[in-house]
Amino acid sequence: MAEQETTQSVLGDSAAAVHPDHLVPNSARMYDYWLGGKDNYAADRQLADLFLQKIPSMREMARANRDFVNRAARVLAADGVRQFLDIGTGIPTSPNLHETAQAVAPDAHVVYADNDPVVLAHARALMVSNEVGQVAYIAADLRRPERILSDPQLREQLDLDRPVALMLIAVLMLIDDQDDVQGAVAQLREALPSGSYLALTHPTADFDPPVVGEVTASARATGMTFVPRTKAEVAGFFGDWELTEPGIVPVRAWRPDGEVTDPESAWYWAGVARKP
Repeated sequence: MAEQETTQSVLGDSAAAVHPDHLVPNSARMYDYWLGGKDNYAADRQLADLFLQKIPSMREMARANRDFVNRAARVLAADGVRQFLDIGTGIPTSPNLHETAQAVAPDAHVVYADNDPVVLAHARALMVSNEVGQVAYIAADLRRPERILSDPQLREQLDLDRPVALMLIAVLMLIDDQDDVQGAVAQLREALPSGSYLALTHPTADFDPPVVGEVTASARATGMTFVPRTKAEVAGFFGDWELTEPGIVPVRAWRPDGEVTDPESAWYWAGVARKP
């Protein structure tokens, strides 16, 4: 967590000023807390601890979700992908996606997008590309895909006529169905050319409905949108793209680096699909 610890020296006490609603729990800062970071506030820790009371293995689940990012980035970069669009970046946690991708493909271009000012402040301060590849950060809301796709910084870094890996890691849970989250993802898929990929993870109640129902209610009581979805609902985000092996599986079971004895111990569905 060296990068996270450095954040305070880079940003000083400006983080609270950048994010004025620090009295309201924030999902990115909760993840930071579960992962052992220091860029979180009391309100974040209070709700994060409530999750831990209900789900004692929440820290391990959060780590399993982050580990998927690195595995997927390695696989996609090795398969020839040189452009990545990560929407819902979260607070930087080394290794970051661009570090993993550029370790395989030094010339990879990565664009991070998030609608949380504190996330962007941390990203711009801490995420540095190598001398060959490129990294950019844009303020964007997944519910406005047209703005993401037309952003000048994105257009400068990504050629949308060439394959792009769209990364939606534990972000779709933050958007209600009434905000047409399926339509937003479909618009992003439509804009990407043949040979592009979609990699996503999504929390689910499929493995323990009562407990996930309790934490969902607790999150919503604080004003936070939290929508766990079923495997069938997650499958809908891929549209007609072709799922790569092993399909939609518990996040620990997606091409693990070693033996996994209990893949359902992390309550996320994960998958990667390719546009025909």
